[in-house]
Amino acid sequence: MNIKEVHVYVIRSPLKKPFATHLEVVKERESIIIQLVENNGYKGYGEVVAFSSPWYTEETITTCLYTLRNFLIPMILDRTINHPDDLEWLFGNIRGNRMAKAGIECAFWDLYAKIQNQPLYRLIGGEKKEIEAGVVIASTSIKDALSSIEQVYDQGYKRFKIKIHPTNDQEFLAAIRAEYQDLPIMVDANSSYDILEIEKLRKLDEFNLMMIEQPFSHEDLVDHATLRNQIKTPICLDESITSFSMAESALKMESCDIISIKAGRVGGIREAIKIHNLCHGHSVSVWCGGMIEFGISKAFNLALASLSNFSFPGDFTSSNHYWERDLIMPGIHVQNGTIMLSDSPGLGYEIDVDVLSAMTSFYEIYK
Repeated sequence: MNIKEVHVYVIRSPLKKPFATHLEVVKERESIIIQLVENNGYKGYGEVVAFSSPWYTEETITTCLYTLRNFLIPMILDRTINHPDDLEWLFGNIRGNRMAKAGIECAFWDLYAKIQNQPLYRLIGGEKKEIEAGVVIASTSIKDALSSIEQVYDQGYKRFKIKIHPTNDQEFLAAIRAEYQDLPIMVDANSSYDILEIEKLRKLDEFNLMMIEQPFSHEDLVDHATLRNQIKTPICLDESITSFSMAESALKMESCDIISIKAGRVGGIREAIKIHNLCHGHSVSVWCGGMIEFGISKAFNLALASLSNFSFPGDFTSSNHYWERDLIMPGIHVQNGTIMLSDSPGLGYEIDVDVLSAMTSFYEIYK
């Protein structure tokens, strides 16, 4: 693969409804779309999933754009790349900036799969074609949370993730359980608790939860290990798992029972597969998390979730869940709580160039 052009699009689109956590309320989503064009005319697409402000990670749209322009894109132009795995060595002298790296790495995977005339999920060793879908309920009120559940309940989602924090956890969960006794529920705290609130977290055991995601700091492994030994509900790490090395440390310290893998956060598909294989070897289950992505990133996540050790439903919703129109055609559709993977080469979806153009607020081409 010899890259002759790199097209960079900064896009934005309003969400159908605000996505609320205790850290931020997202009303409009920005993203960076990367299009690679190689000498024979094949095109590969990737998505940089950083947010506009550094509420979720330190990377933002602005910092990723800077890193892409000044470092990563110059490294790949007019250079022969035999396989997407080669980028780990090529980008090795650039520390961090994993979301920026993932955007390019994923575009190379799409490109490589198209050249090989294979769907991405098969190329990476995926074993499942039908992926279980889970939905996120990110609401500021109990009324809105119950309404959000009701709106999607009939789609058969296999898991409902409820955003919580210390001031609303009991109230939210008690109200939801009163209406939906058997609903498969997990909760996501986005680091809103501290070690002094173990007793409060222990009380969540009564709600029969699948897991508690990231109760403590994104930089913590020690306190999570302490908590894990004092509650019955499984502990899942998300923001703490930024790389294979962090996942390895978490397993050695027994900080969690489950790990959420996000290719866009850990640096791309290769690093995500390494974490998957590590967890599989330690009999630790994984699932695929989401970050309010557009369809390109979600398609990569679906391919990743086809690997054998993805044991819980991921953050997968239909293309029309967050957006009036998504970037991909024909769109992702949840039916009876599952999504069927496409056998088309690469990501399995075409890019809707009209929607991409309408969403674009900034565009550059590098040759």
